[in-house]
Amino acid sequence: MAIVPGLVKGLGVTLSTLVRTVTKGSNTVQYPHEKEAPPVRARGVIALHQDNCTSCMLCSRSCPDWCIYIEAHKELAPPRREGGKPRQVNKLDRFDIDYALCMYCGICVEVCPFDALFWSPEYEYSEPRISDLLHDKTKLSEWMETVPEAPALEAGAEKKK
Repeated sequence: MAIVPGLVKGLGVTLSTLVRTVTKGSNTVQYPHEKEAPPVRARGVIALHQDNCTSCMLCSRSCPDWCIYIEAHKELAPPRREGGKPRQVNKLDRFDIDYALCMYCGICVEVCPFDALFWSPEYEYSEPRISDLLHDKTKLSEWMETVPEAPALEAGAEKKK
């Protein structure tokens, strides 16, 4: 008989929710005909800023799903100061993320010391075939346009150098 009070309480919650939904209306959005704007700092997909990427492989090595593929080659760059020796720099050949494997944990974004990876609020990137979820550096760079500006610093905070 201890079940009856719990059952009555549960049915009361269900009934009150039903009445509230009928009087106020539903919160359901009829996607794809109606689209809601995601919050400003929403996590959608990972965007790549190619110019900042040095092919250090930290993102790839720290990814628990091993869904980031990077290939690069070394090129000679001019010396930093006059009379110096030419230096070697990594040039990015391939940067792919397999979104069929990605679990959107954000470790790669956090671990990148060169600010090359960012969260984009873009969420419409489905594909008819699972093999098409492997996005290359061109597609990842296109999503950089949707990355919002970083919030302003709080009073007294210092900017990273």
